[in-house]
Amino acid sequence: MSAPLRRPRRGPEPPTDRLPARGGSEAPTERLGSGRRRERGHDGGPSRGDRGGPSVSTLRARTGLTWIARLLLGTLLIGVIILGGTLFRVWQTARVDGDRPVDAVVVLGAAQYDGEPSPILAARLKHAAALYEEGLAPRIVTVGGSRAGDEYTEAEAGTRYLVRLGVPAGAITTVAEGSDTLGSLKAVAAQAERDGWESALVVSDPWHSLRARTMARDSGLEAWTSPTRSGPVVQTRETQARYILRETAALLYYRLTHASAETGDTGLG
Repeated sequence: MSAPLRRPRRGPEPPTDRLPARGGSEAPTERLGSGRRRERGHDGGPSRGDRGGPSVSTLRARTGLTWIARLLLGTLLIGVIILGGTLFRVWQTARVDGDRPVDAVVVLGAAQYDGEPSPILAARLKHAAALYEEGLAPRIVTVGGSRAGDEYTEAEAGTRYLVRLGVPAGAITTVAEGSDTLGSLKAVAAQAERDGWESALVVSDPWHSLRARTMARDSGLEAWTSPTRSGPVVQTRETQARYILRETAALLYYRLTHASAETGDTGLG
């Protein structure tokens, strides 16, 4: 009989250089110089950190910048909508006549020179006299203070001019106060409370109408506007565009602060 075959003896298993992976599985590694190892993916490719993709910190930074950009874009869009809407309302109100029977026609002041109204104020006064002649109100209220060195106030100059136009002096109430639109309308509201009347047609330039009406109502008057259709303010398209932009900014400022943006220059109402 032949001797049984013997299996050759195997030497000790060489080290596999494997590190245990998460979940109990093992991921192969490569031996690097100086005894370091580089972990490899289960498919034999490089691990996530070696694939050239963005790191977690980079992704977080990009996400933060994205939200900041969206916030800035949203804020800008809201600002454009508010600005555009206000500009449209200024233009729209300028085109509307609120003529109706009221307790008084209120003429907002503008510049005067030694008792003579400026062209802007004269156009407002003529329009107020026409409303009075139509029988829309039993009285006209002139309003506006004076600057240093002036002999007459804007209200006094307006009263003198209305009398020359044929309006009875007894039908004119002179409120010689106010250096801007808000101050003038507050003075008129106080006079209305003393005299016992409430409603008014506010006469001013077309582009000034929305801001004047807003301030009048905030001051306690039941107010509508009857804008002038003549005078320097409505002569050219360039002038109209300038006044529309100016009034849009002034109205936004008032709505934010409830203060007048004017600096005592009542020549523009």
